[in-house]
Amino acid sequence: MLVTDLTLGYDGPDVVHSVDLAVERGTLTVVVGPNGCGKSTLLRGMARLLRPRSGRVTLDGADVAGMSGRELARLVGVLPQAPTTPRGLTVAELVGRGRFPHREWYQRWSGRDEEAVQRAIAQVDLADRHDHPVDSLSGGQRQRAWLAMVLAQETDHLMLDEPTTYLDLAHAVEVMALARSIAHDGGRTVVCVLHDLTLAARYADRLVVVREGTIAAAGAPAAVLSEQLLDDVFGLRAKVLDVDGAPAVVPVV
Repeated sequence: MLVTDLTLGYDGPDVVHSVDLAVERGTLTVVVGPNGCGKSTLLRGMARLLRPRSGRVTLDGADVAGMSGRELARLVGVLPQAPTTPRGLTVAELVGRGRFPHREWYQRWSGRDEEAVQRAIAQVDLADRHDHPVDSLSGGQRQRAWLAMVLAQETDHLMLDEPTTYLDLAHAVEVMALARSIAHDGGRTVVCVLHDLTLAARYADRLVVVREGTIAAAGAPAAVLSEQLLDDVFGLRAKVLDVDGAPAVVPVV
């Protein structure tokens, strides 16, 4: 995936300014930055949920702007922030919606569809909630059900906006480990937005730090995260410690 000179905004001034970014297959890229810096806007632009004011996003050389909605949905799966679930929908029904891009209106539900749904539900540890209404689940379980829907879509590119929202630490770790496994084992592109810097540094192959709509730094977590960067970008006084080979951020009180 290649982002070239991408500028994005809503009704007012630009939010993302002339960003260039290359995301390699088989890697987990994590976008971090302070609140309001434009990281979720950047992800929306990469997933074509927001039309660029200038620049473009290409997948294997093809501009996503020229793709049909169905074609793009077969290539890119998106987990937005705080998605809303229709009332009464079960976990299996929600996850099954991830199969829609692969099916024409006249096609019946296939064995491959069922296998993809069951596999995705198992991956997020919701097999025992298969027939439960999504709106009866806890916030963390609902978040995992939505993640399963994106996994069932079986795309080569995944865009996850705060996938650990509502999750306790144990499940947040599981989700990030799963995201990395999907990238590494499946040769897929996974890009996610996170707030937790230590969690991001633990699992990311590459960190992209956004400040005021531009990329302040990008690279391997150990090369990017420094005490100076934390002060400059986040206004945070902290120590960066090595914990089992990955940086961990410890605020200084």
